[in-house]
Amino acid sequence: MQNIVVEGFMSLISAPVLLLILGGVMVGILFGAMPGLSATMAVTLFLPLTYGMETVPGIALLLGLYVGGISGGLITAILINIPGTPSSIATTFDGHPMAKRGEAGKALGAGIVYSFLGGLFSFIALLLIAPQIAQIAIKFSPVEYFAVTAFSLTLVATLSDEQPIKGLISACIGLFLAQIGSSPIDGTRRFNFGFTEFAGGMDMVAVMIGIFAIPEILEATKASINKFQFERITVEKIRGFGFSLKEFVGQTVNFIRSALIGIGIGILPGIGGGTSNILAYLVAKKSSKHPEKFGTGVIDGIVASETANNAAIGGATIPLLTLGIPGDPVTAMLLGGLIVHGLTPGPLFIRSNGKLFYAVFFALIIANIMMIATEFLGIRVFVRLLRINQAYLFPPIVVLCAIGAFGSTNRVFNVFVMVICGIVAYILIRLKFPVTPIIISYILGTIVEENLRRGLMFTDGSFWGFFKSPIALVFLSAGIVSLLYSAYKGALLAKRKRKA
Repeated sequence: MQNIVVEGFMSLISAPVLLLILGGVMVGILFGAMPGLSATMAVTLFLPLTYGMETVPGIALLLGLYVGGISGGLITAILINIPGTPSSIATTFDGHPMAKRGEAGKALGAGIVYSFLGGLFSFIALLLIAPQIAQIAIKFSPVEYFAVTAFSLTLVATLSDEQPIKGLISACIGLFLAQIGSSPIDGTRRFNFGFTEFAGGMDMVAVMIGIFAIPEILEATKASINKFQFERITVEKIRGFGFSLKEFVGQTVNFIRSALIGIGIGILPGIGGGTSNILAYLVAKKSSKHPEKFGTGVIDGIVASETANNAAIGGATIPLLTLGIPGDPVTAMLLGGLIVHGLTPGPLFIRSNGKLFYAVFFALIIANIMMIATEFLGIRVFVRLLRINQAYLFPPIVVLCAIGAFGSTNRVFNVFVMVICGIVAYILIRLKFPVTPIIISYILGTIVEENLRRGLMFTDGSFWGFFKSPIALVFLSAGIVSLLYSAYKGALLAKRKRKA
């Protein structure tokens, strides 16, 4: 056993392999930071390059791309309020308000450190409890998947405590967008408005860029017209990682809870970091003594989001290696890479390929260390970007957004979707509607519907069957309690406003 661990580690300790991991991390960070690009796209583009490599170097390169791509999204999420990847959506909620307040270094520092710690936590979980956790996850039927995602959807209400009705309307808009295209299971076309391009639904990357990027650019353009110049964000002097030891200790509970959420969501096939960061943020807000501060620029929100999305990496790798089931799109590409190299992940993988299993574990650890070192060295460069006049910054951002929307499926139609979604989101923002529930309910809506229909097939069309599963019953009950609690808080807040 000890010899296999040592052999797995030593297979990575060579200059070419370490350079491949470092190159993968740096390219991954770049892909993650650019709106519209993602870790999935990075792994997809570089996968063919690994065909001619030996197994360990090839897989190590892909893992470096994975780790860097997930973490890189925090950079643009914090600096310009545009999440580089879906895994960093929740990072924008408090990251950008901190940047606007002059605390960009602190926000970036917290995001980088907890990205590292979240990943490290999940990689240790991969090593220690991979077989046991995977056996639990394999027992999840569509009924349990529906309950988990439905519970996540009910937490959207916590993002709009001050205006619950407008928040609910925004969530319904997101659910409607998720219905456009072909329905799951039977493939019936719906709400395509005569456009054949809608057959596959609204592309998530185009919708995400439109909702987050276009309103930000339009608002900045409006400010320039009114002030004849773009407003610049002040930047504080950065010391260390930007936050104190007291703040670090104070986030212990938030970190552990978010890491466990990230690992748990990562294990569930098809959900991944795009959901884990949102759920961790919502739970952190729900558990906070001061939930009203979330969204105004508190470190808690960044810690929850970045811990969870990086913890989902280790979580998604667990079922990949032990059951041959990818936990997210990136691990699906990694599965293809393993198969190309003649390997078949599954229950016997660790026993028959112990050296490679430990090589994967140590490659993730090394990539994680290289990620924090690379981003830490670049933190001052990232912050200096805020000193650039936005008149010069936004035009290339618009071009990158268009490239990202087009590149996700190589369709010009996605660019039009991006623009339309952006204009609608801008109008909603001007009318004081929160837009965050739109993208969250859009992401979760497809998962909820698909697992609802599969669950009904599983229970022979009986809704009562959803309450017979203990796991599903717990999550559905928690969802009902969450809705009732949010309604109570909204009514209480409205009553206080009337008295005031």
